[in-house]
Formats: sequence, C-alpha cells, structure tokens
Amino acid sequence: MLNKFNSLIVAVCYGIKLSFFFASFTVYANYTIGVIGKTKNDSFYIQSFKGCQKLAETTPDLTCIYDGAEDFQDIRGQSLKVNRLIDEGVSALLISITDSEFLTNSALKRAYEKNIPVVTFDSDLLPQHHDYRLAYVGTNNFDFGVALGNYVKNNITHKNTICMQSGHPSTPNLNERIKGVRFALSGQSLHRLKGQQGWYEHELCPLYSLGKRGLALSQMIGKIKMQPSPIFVAVAGFAQFNPRYIDQMALFKNKIKSDKAVIVSADTESLQLKALKKGLSTVNIGQKPFEMGQKGAQYLYQYLQNKEKPKQEFTYLGFHYCNKENAESCTVNY
Repeated sequence: MLNKFNSLIVAVCYGIKLSFFFASFTVYANYTIGVIGKTKNDSFYIQSFKGCQKLAETTPDLTCIYDGAEDFQDIRGQSLKVNRLIDEGVSALLISITDSEFLTNSALKRAYEKNIPVVTFDSDLLPQHHDYRLAYVGTNNFDFGVALGNYVKNNITHKNTICMQSGHPSTPNLNERIKGVRFALSGQSLHRLKGQQGWYEHELCPLYSLGKRGLALSQMIGKIKMQPSPIFVAVAGFAQFNPRYIDQMALFKNKIKSDKAVIVSADTESLQLKALKKGLSTVNIGQKPFEMGQKGAQYLYQYLQNKEKPKQEFTYLGFHYCNKENAESCTVNY
C-alpha cells in the first residue's frame, strides 16, 4: 500500500514538472504600452495609437492601450491619466507632453522610480527633464514652424501681418513652432515680430485655445472677419478639428479664394483635408502621427525586452505639404 502511495506521489510530481516544462514554450512576458496624447478625442493621437497597435499585431506579447485628457489640453487631466496607468502597472509609456514641468514633477518622476520607461512623441520634454525619458520620436518642431513661416514668406506677398494660434501656452512643441515661424520671417526666434524684415504680429496674438475646438474656431473666425485680416497661422490644427469648421467657414470661402483671407495650418487630418478640398484653407502642412506611434512603441519594446536604449536620442520624422489640388494624394490617414 505504501509503495503504491509513493508511486502516486512520484507520478503527480513528474506530471507537474512536465507541465511546467511544456508551459515554458507558451507563456509570454506580457508587456503593455500606454499611449497618452495631449487630448484623448483627437484623431492625430488616435493615429499614433494605431501605430502602436500595428506593431502589436506582429508582437504577441505586446498590448497597447490609449488614454489622454478628455476634451482639451488639460495638464492636470494628462497627469491623472499617466498616474493611473502607473498605478495599474503599465510596462511603458509613450507620451505627447502638454506641460513638461508639471508632468515631470507630478508623474514622470514616479515612473522613473518604478523603472517604467518613457518615450515622448510629437511633443518632447524640455531639456532639463530629458533624464525622465529615453528618447523623442516625432517632428522637429522648430523646423516645422520654419516651414509654416517659409510658406507665408514665399507665397503671401500682399500682407505682412500674421496672427499665430497655439494650444496651451506651456506646450513645448507648439512653442518651438512659434519660434520657428518667427525665425523664418525675421531671422530671430526670441521676440515678437514688430517690423523685423517687414513682418508684424497682430497685437492680440498669439492666440491660445488650450486645444478647445470651439474656442479655437471662434478665435479664427474673429480674425478672418477683420478688414484687413491678418495671415492666420495655426501651429496646431485645433480650429480645423472642429466638426463645425466646414459649415462655419463656408461663409468665408470667397474671401479665402481671393486671398483676402489666408489660412496656413499645421496638420493634415481627414477633416482638415476635406475642408482643404472645399477651398476652406490655404495650405496645410502635415506630420506622421502613425509612424510616431509605431516607432516609439518599437523603441519601448526593445528596451523592455533587452534593456536596449534607442541608438539616437531624437528620431525626427518628415512633414508634407497639402493644398486644394493635391489634397487627395498628399498623405495617408489611418
């Protein structure tokens, strides 16, 4: 009887050992990357999330999740979302920064202490906070601002006053774009345009919409109604992200067609291209949000697996120009 009992114990132990042996071939170290935009309901950041998901399709142990401040560039809302993911045990974070100082002190220092790697995309941390992220993937935002300004300088000869529209006043990438516009038009980036090389900024600008689409559109309409209207340079596409943009801007179609109103806008999301085709924008200069998400997730996954940091701190992606004539072919939206 004792021998039978001992034999049974041996068989059970052998079975357990065998089960662990075979399980070792099928169990994955599951990783979760949280993609955090400045605002959650923004097609730009949704495209970046899709880029992360594209990588996950061919990477069985990777999952991407998406979040962000609900309706506008809310620095506290973004911090709350990041902290929630940290508390839930996210493996890594891919973040577009709204306020570098606030997010670093309220969330990213916690991520650093918990060894949660961070890559920034679209909007980087300020230089003094770079220790809290591995790398940046996205547009060179100063160069992007230069591209917006150069379009104005090279194509608009009958006006010399601009009005720039931004989002949150502390957002790093948008501030770099403002500097780039000023540099393109005046050769310097630190001061408002007050006649340098013949260019001026409207006295009430830059405008800061906080990423609120209703406010952004009303700000734009207010300037387009002016006689004469300043060249409207949107360093982010918030007004054109508004679903009412086409209906409300249709009133100014003839003014835009005759160049009495000029709208130079960042980004080439689907709604923007629809407006562009209808002649409700002068030009749009677009970025690569899908590629930002895909490449940023790739960097994080490599680090999670092998502790391999990106070979370069900055990965800059290009941008493209869309106008009424090429709006259907100038880019791909995912």
